[in-house]
Amino acid sequence: MEDLSHYHHPITDLFPQPKSRQDWDQYRLSKEQIEFFNEQGYLSGIKLLDEKQIEVLKKELEEVADPMHPLHHLFHEFHSNESTDPNTVLFHSLGHWRISKAFHDVIWNPAFLMAAHQLLGGKGVRFWHDQLFCKPAHHGGVVAWHQDYSYWTRTVKMQHLTCWCGLDDATIENGCIYYVPGSHKWGLLQKPALAGQMEGLLQFLTEEQKAAFKPVPVELKAGYATFHHPLMVHGSYENKSNRSRRAFVLNVFADGTVSNTDEELLKGVPIITKGNKMEGQFFPLLFSPNLA
Repeated sequence: MEDLSHYHHPITDLFPQPKSRQDWDQYRLSKEQIEFFNEQGYLSGIKLLDEKQIEVLKKELEEVADPMHPLHHLFHEFHSNESTDPNTVLFHSLGHWRISKAFHDVIWNPAFLMAAHQLLGGKGVRFWHDQLFCKPAHHGGVVAWHQDYSYWTRTVKMQHLTCWCGLDDATIENGCIYYVPGSHKWGLLQKPALAGQMEGLLQFLTEEQKAAFKPVPVELKAGYATFHHPLMVHGSYENKSNRSRRAFVLNVFADGTVSNTDEELLKGVPIITKGNKMEGQFFPLLFSPNLA
């Protein structure tokens, strides 16, 4: 039982690693996919996991979600229920890559890394942090409309990327993610409470933005992912279905991003003073451009 953040490489064989540039080609996005991302702010339907990988991750999710787990203290955040509505539940955590071998290694999933590298403009990919978002059947809570970077201004410049991947099929009925296409061009908005009122962000929008506020649902089969820009407005509604909606999120930024604060970046992580590069034990380099 140890802190897996000391290992900056895969430690299992769950995600076989390419051995040549040619091996990476099978994961490469098309020019059309990259153009869609740049125009709309997101790209969905990218397969990251096979059935075996899904089952291993589900099993390890169940283990790390136990507050009595012996390595529970390694979480940066852990909320058995972050919902502000006592009648709904939203499990949310950060830092499980330090505890679970499978969630540690999924960060080095080549399908994820190649897409992240391309969507970050061909730059090196460095780890920021992971998240779990789990909505149980019947009473799963909302994730309010928000922009990820509004919570991340402690790192600059803005060259971040989010990947959301379901361990269950994500549908409208069980609370799939919604995007507001093109909203990544609206600039940085004020931030609402992440698990608060669904519509909290709308009070900060201009009349023009409200008129353009036309969310689209992103339904995905388990094992498929959606990527989005750090300013993309997104959220998800309650899960009142009879099926759970479990998902993990991988957040990364381009190599060269620096700290914008002299305070703690994540709970339990040594301070990286303002202006210094984000690197070290907790922010490993995942992909170098020379691999592509």
